[in-house]
Amino acid sequence: MDRLQEKYRQEVVPALTEKFGYKNVMQLPKVEKVIINMGVGEAVQNPKALDAAINDLTVISGQKPLTTRAKKSLAAWKLRQGMAIGCKVTLRGTRMYQFLDKFMNVALPRVRDFRGVSKTAFDGRGNYAVGIKEQLIFPEIDYDKIDKIRGMNIVIVTTAKTDEEAQELLRLMGMPFSA
Repeated sequence: MDRLQEKYRQEVVPALTEKFGYKNVMQLPKVEKVIINMGVGEAVQNPKALDAAINDLTVISGQKPLTTRAKKSLAAWKLRQGMAIGCKVTLRGTRMYQFLDKFMNVALPRVRDFRGVSKTAFDGRGNYAVGIKEQLIFPEIDYDKIDKIRGMNIVIVTTAKTDEEAQELLRLMGMPFSA
């Protein structure tokens, strides 16, 4: 069992039960999935850029990403419907807990001038979204082998009913929220 999953069972579950007064174990909020999305707008002119992004995302997540395609044509950006313009990965189970552990404890502290992540990035349904400006914060990425710095969006989907429950869940799991 993963370190973060063990922490969830041993520390987070009793703390959440005490704070919110849950009567049943099934009421407890938990992390359902983590979605990592990387948009590569330059793939319109340079299809090789998408291959580099896919390789980076594969190394970071440990899973092969799905290629995302344009839904509509946009003449201003020379974009045609169906062109590959990004990639995404959905993590569940053990890989999800391993990624979250690595993200919260290793990658986020490596961000330049890091003071914590925003408390206001919840969507009203208990899901949390954070944007990363560069893939270099992950220890698996070799600085010499990247061609361009790319950002990514990370969405943490929880079963929490409210943002307050989701924030408490993530805080207890180790998410470094700003003061």
